[in-house]
Amino acid sequence: LPQAERLLYPPETGLFLVRESTNYPGDYTLCVSCDGKVEHYRIIYHNGKLTIDEEEYFENLMQLVEHYTKDADGLCTRLIKPKLMEGTVAAQDEFSRSGWALNRKELKLIQAIGKGEFGDVMVGDYRGTKVAVKCIKNDATAQAFIAEASVMTQLRHNNLVQLLGVIVEERGSLYIVTEYMAKGSLVDYLRSRGRTVLGGDCLLKFSLDVCEAMEYLEANNFVHRDLAARNVLVSDDNIAKVSDFGLTKEASSIQDTAKLPVKWTSPEALREKRFSTKSDVWSYGILLWEIYSFGRVPYPRIPLKEVVPRVEKGYKMDAPDGCPPVVYDLMKQCWTLDPVVRPSFRMLREKLQHIRAKELYL
Repeated sequence: LPQAERLLYPPETGLFLVRESTNYPGDYTLCVSCDGKVEHYRIIYHNGKLTIDEEEYFENLMQLVEHYTKDADGLCTRLIKPKLMEGTVAAQDEFSRSGWALNRKELKLIQAIGKGEFGDVMVGDYRGTKVAVKCIKNDATAQAFIAEASVMTQLRHNNLVQLLGVIVEERGSLYIVTEYMAKGSLVDYLRSRGRTVLGGDCLLKFSLDVCEAMEYLEANNFVHRDLAARNVLVSDDNIAKVSDFGLTKEASSIQDTAKLPVKWTSPEALREKRFSTKSDVWSYGILLWEIYSFGRVPYPRIPLKEVVPRVEKGYKMDAPDGCPPVVYDLMKQCWTLDPVVRPSFRMLREKLQHIRAKELYL
């Protein structure tokens, strides 16, 4: 049996892998198990994009796989389950080809700075630059993070934590290397300094930093889904940058809601799994409240199980102590129950700039 057919044994409809094409070196082949047979589809590399049918074109392999996972669109079946390991090798080629693959020998890991759900976050050194490194050891998880990294390769903005590159090892370990943010998460930054240190101009600046990142995601049709002060990092020169693209998806896809942070997630996203830029706007309102309360946990004194029913009836948190009325006004607009009525990030940014120009934050 050819290798691909051996790897997709026992046959299971929708099981797939991507391999380097034997007939067309440099191109890939998508192998899909379908009713006991293995079908092979050549992935053509054309003008810097990938295509199977020369109708739909994709920026990278991950986008192509995601598309055919949602819809067979001409294939014998939609893609259901990746045969692991193959994917990581293909991903290494993909990152190399697009210039994002880094050399493992040049990366020194120095110390752990955090433990994520899926692996450690380390501070490291890459060619003399201090970097942050997410280390993911397990293969299935690596697939999800490859998707995260591929989202990050498409985004570049001064208020988003910048991806520097990716290292995929044969054994399936994955390292995502990003710029190092010396001052840690915004929520810890606010809590440890408090109102004696941080003035209104500083809080407004953080609010604008995050808003500009989100306006950029909005313009590029990306939904973050997990916007909160814990996922915003602060650089050495006090610039706030949005991080953690683990859940970021192109607009309009659906996901499991079991793990969602209830206090930050909009009612329609919790209820119907409807995620959109407007659900990010809701979360941004909560984040503004976190900023102006110096990192308090939202909905103080309300038991977690009561939060959703109260919010659905129209309950909104009070303004944090000392919060300028114009800023509280923006929070309330973000917490409009009807997503259509919520402001866009562009509108929010314009309002925040107006507040800054007129010094209404004092």
